[in-house]
Amino acid sequence: MAYVVGVLLIVLICVGVPLKYLTREGTDAQQVGEWITTHLGVAHGWLYMIFLVMAVLLARRARFDIGFTVLVLVLGTVPFLSFYGERRATARVRETYDAELATG
Repeated sequence: MAYVVGVLLIVLICVGVPLKYLTREGTDAQQVGEWITTHLGVAHGWLYMIFLVMAVLLARRARFDIGFTVLVLVLGTVPFLSFYGERRATARVRETYDAELATG
């Protein structure tokens, strides 16, 4: 989920918003920016809510402390940092539950 949300956020912020607001009104580029911010913005919003729920469920199951859980949730709101947050959460789960994961 972090990768999907992160990629959509990057496209939205780094492509859609500049095209919508930095190009001339009525141009093809401006219309593409309008489409990206409208449709991908809605998709990102829904998927971000799913990301939040999944991150909280993972945090409860993996017994993350509240500070780390909040950090992971906040990192999901900043372009490019959701990938870092996912990596940190994955590493913590692997180091804590490595033996259980190996036995399947």
